[in-house]
Parts: sequence; C-alpha cells; structure tokens
Amino acid sequence: MAMRSSLRDLQRALAGEIGFSSQLEELSTSLFNGQLPAMWAKLTPATEKQLAAWMLWFQRCYKQYRQWAEHGEPAVIWLSGLHTPETYIAALVQSASRDKGWSLDKTTLYTKLTKLTDPAQVAEKPRHGCYITGLFLEGAGWDSERGVLARQEPKVLVTELPIVQIIPVEATKLKSSNVFKAPVYVTQARRDAMGAGLVLEADLASNEHPSHWVLQGVSLSLNIDT
Repeated sequence: MAMRSSLRDLQRALAGEIGFSSQLEELSTSLFNGQLPAMWAKLTPATEKQLAAWMLWFQRCYKQYRQWAEHGEPAVIWLSGLHTPETYIAALVQSASRDKGWSLDKTTLYTKLTKLTDPAQVAEKPRHGCYITGLFLEGAGWDSERGVLARQEPKVLVTELPIVQIIPVEATKLKSSNVFKAPVYVTQARRDAMGAGLVLEADLASNEHPSHWVLQGVSLSLNIDT
C-alpha cells in the first residue's frame, strides 16, 4: 500500500496536481537512477539490491507469504524472503523444546546440507525444524559430490548452497566434528557493531581446520546484491 500510494502521489506531482515534497523528489530520483527508494527500503528487510533485483525479490517474497496464508507453511522455506528470519529460527527452537520437554536454554540448532536443489523435491516439512533455501556462500566453494567446503574457484565470488535442513537438538547431545560453524547474515554487509544482521550459525562439513575458513572470511548471506 505504501508503494502504491507513493507512486500515485508522484504521478499527481508530475501532473502538477500537488507540490513536490522532498520525499517525492527522492522517490523520483531513485526510480530514475534504478535505486531502491529510501521510503520503500524502510518497510523491507535490510538489502543491498538495486531496484530491478529488489522488485524480483519483492514479488517472490509476496508469493511465498500468500501461499503460506492460503495453503499453510511450505515444505521448504525461502529464508531470504522472511522479514525477520531470526524470529522464525527462534520459533523453531521454542516449538521443539516445548514438544519434546527440553529445557529452552539447553536447546540448540544443527544444520545439515542436503543434495536437493529444487524445493519440489521435498514432499513434506519435518515435524521439528525445517528445510530452507536461499543461502549464499562467500569465501569458499561447495563440493556437492563430497558434501564439504572446498577452495573457492577463480572468479566465483558467491555460491548458492543446496537445500539446508535445520534440526533442533539438545545441546548436551550434539557431538560434531570436522565442521565449520559459518555465520549466516542477512546481507553481504554482514553485521554492525551491535550484532544486528546475524541470523544463525550453519554447520558446514569440512576437511580443513576451522581457522583456515576463518582466515578466508567464509560466511553465508541471505541476500546478495544481484
């Protein structure tokens, strides 16, 4: 509604029916330059996308919300399309701990990468946890055959990961080895000094010591600039 009303006001201003406010001037300039207007950016999750890429994101986001409202929670969540993905992740932990009788402060998450790339390949959502898509890997590549982190190929800056399963577990029972815990951020800008922008940590299988990937600056992002 905010987008529609602002565009309607811009049309009226261009027609001389109303005066140009500073907000309408900024909207006009942003649209002309192919940038996301500030008044629209305030209503959406953090993004570094330009206007054309953002419009495609917005359409897909609207489609997911509409299907969710009409048909229930999808089998695979496009995490990039949620306005507050960290809240959804927290809800998964709370739901599993309540259902299984676990202590909330001793419940954590474990992520497992599948070999599935198309949400249509997933028949139904798990009882606890979920399947997610829309994670982009920076600083490393992904060996889909062996299911482990690999050295980044030349000129390949970002790699989209296959579908990821998020599994709630009791922290005391989680035993992991040969795993690198990669931070998952909302955008490629990562997080600010207050920690805003960090969604969760993903467990990625690795044959290298974790320090190797830390020095490579390996991380995951939900939204890239294209």
